[in-house]
Amino acid sequence: MSKLRFDVVQDAFKKKAVPAETPEKKTSEYFGELVFNREKMRKYLSTETYEALIDCIDNGHQLDRTIADEVADGMKTWAMEHGVTHITHWFQPLTEGTAEKHDSLMEYDGKGGMLEEFGGKSLIQQEPDASSFPSGGIRATFEARGYTAWDPTSPVFIQDDTLCIPTVFISYTGEALDYKTPLKKSLKAVSDAAVPICQMFDPKVKKVYSYLGWEQEYFLVDEDLYAARPDLMLTGRTLMGHESSKNQQLDDHYFGAIPSRVMEFMKDVEIAGYRHGIPLKTRHNEVAPNQFELAPIFGETNLSNDQNQMMMNLMQQIARKHGFVLLLHEKPFAGINGSGKHNNWSLGTDTGTLLLAPGKDAMGNLQFVTFFVNVLVAVQKHNALLKASIATATNAHRLGANEAPPAIISSFLGHTMTQVLHKLLEVPSDTPIEIAGKKEKSVGLVEIPEIFIDNTDRNRTSPFAFTGNRFEFRAVGSSANCAGAMTTLNAAVAEQLTAFKAAVDKEIAAGKPMNIAFMDVLKPLISSIINTVCFDGNGYTDEWKAEAKRRGLDTEISVPLMFDQFTKPASVGMFTHTGVYTEAELKARNEVKWETYTKKVQIEARVMGRMAQNHIIPAALAYKTRLLNIVTQLKALYPEDFESMAQTELALLQRVTKLIEEVRTKCAAMVDARKAANKIEDEREKALAYHEIAESLFAIRRPIDKLEEVVDNDLWPLPKYRELLFIN
Repeated sequence: MSKLRFDVVQDAFKKKAVPAETPEKKTSEYFGELVFNREKMRKYLSTETYEALIDCIDNGHQLDRTIADEVADGMKTWAMEHGVTHITHWFQPLTEGTAEKHDSLMEYDGKGGMLEEFGGKSLIQQEPDASSFPSGGIRATFEARGYTAWDPTSPVFIQDDTLCIPTVFISYTGEALDYKTPLKKSLKAVSDAAVPICQMFDPKVKKVYSYLGWEQEYFLVDEDLYAARPDLMLTGRTLMGHESSKNQQLDDHYFGAIPSRVMEFMKDVEIAGYRHGIPLKTRHNEVAPNQFELAPIFGETNLSNDQNQMMMNLMQQIARKHGFVLLLHEKPFAGINGSGKHNNWSLGTDTGTLLLAPGKDAMGNLQFVTFFVNVLVAVQKHNALLKASIATATNAHRLGANEAPPAIISSFLGHTMTQVLHKLLEVPSDTPIEIAGKKEKSVGLVEIPEIFIDNTDRNRTSPFAFTGNRFEFRAVGSSANCAGAMTTLNAAVAEQLTAFKAAVDKEIAAGKPMNIAFMDVLKPLISSIINTVCFDGNGYTDEWKAEAKRRGLDTEISVPLMFDQFTKPASVGMFTHTGVYTEAELKARNEVKWETYTKKVQIEARVMGRMAQNHIIPAALAYKTRLLNIVTQLKALYPEDFESMAQTELALLQRVTKLIEEVRTKCAAMVDARKAANKIEDEREKALAYHEIAESLFAIRRPIDKLEEVVDNDLWPLPKYRELLFIN
């Protein structure tokens, strides 16, 4: 083992668990203590101001500037009690992360001293440099003005000594430059489209909420081993590395006993999450070695998405305290499971009705079937766009591999709901839809099992599975901002619900009773989705790929080409009609997507080339030199029987020489391709060229991984998979 590798592995094995923080209070007593929630609002604001702010949050009414001053003053008083000295507008630019610029509360008092000041103007709006963030050409370097504006529906929170104010980020001319702005527009769109349908069942409904429950998968690696792997440090994944003899094949890590160091990390993560009002519920070992998951109780989509961004930041900070580095790359290690961020999505009314769960009577079940079917129709219509919404250079390595769903959007319904849909096609439109067991006589009824959530199996190869009272969008990547996928899904569903309501209104205007009108519109939709997007089988098979193509589902696997879907006429029409994106915003975002894809692959290619030249080839040449010395000595000792005496050494020498040359020539070809691609000015064409370069990295990796099997262990310069994956 090389000296560097020996030292870092030994240090990693010697590390002990760092005890987690141990709050003296019960969890319920400190939950949300770092969040300016409604409890804090009541305490620090006047009744008039509190009611005005709640009206703004719940009903979207604009907050008066004079009220904003009192809100800011209340926030400042509360924050300073927790040692806050700075404020920041916390936003989510198109960098796939969060951004913050900290400003001190300190201002001159005009008398030679200083005082703490924070007013409504600073709360509501700030002006960061828009040109320094990706904009897809909307903002040029000489057009730096951009605005962050407070999102009152997501409460402010404290991190360290800073009061963080969740905001949207828009350009001087009003275009969205972030993830939050279009997400909020899509939430309004789906509510506006769903409410008129809900009011036909319950006139009291005034608002429909989109709910999100994310499941965050991640890897932990020892920070010393991480520092010895340039590829992990610079790209988030291992560009080379032979799989360990033992990895996940025994299924012994999944739901296994959590290692002590990891458990202490998880405890600190949960404590930090609870203090920030994040209702973390689940923690467990995932399938791959050193892979884990945490998940909260589901919540309103905008807030839940902000909480996921907060948790990713907190987890990265806390991991370092425990001697780990958190990996959120979708495929940091080859040959084992990658990491996703399953988005459990649902809709519910302000009256407490979950729209994707069976109702209490026939009309409630009709409402459920209506939303269930229309969601699937939206997925059918925009399957290629939904795939584009989760497509990235990093997620491309995960899709279709091991436990991840394939790069084809289909929906698993399970045997029960599939039967329900088929039966609905067979019975008259006025047949009541009842819950089994609720009626003494059920002949002729379409029955939905009462314990519904237990009547849906899990299909891990399905990217959009129905799991009882929600759909699980499993294709979202672990490093992704959930807002990208949720914005697209909400907008697609909003468009379909609007079209459905218009069709039902025509049927009712023609004299049909409401229940019959609904079913007459639903039946052709049901027939269509059954034959296209609904699929309960194994999504990994080649047969399914052929069948999906025959059904008209998108089977594209090139990420740069997937992005084309955003500017197709159907997508532009859907986004503009729902008010989520303008055509200019869609074109700009595609420019950002192509540029980001190119840069990520470009970095990987550079790292691969340099590691091959600076790490792998020198180690292989050192081993080759060792073999040559042995061969030379054997030839001197056994001149007559040299070939028979040196068979093993000569075979190894020949193999190593061949593999070294293969690495060198393939790296040289990759560098030439990269130089040619860098000259391309059009972002889309450059991304397409880099897609080919990304594929070539696998060809370079193969001989490197073979060399790892052959070269002496004491010469290999990089920590191996068996060392990276089994330190905890």
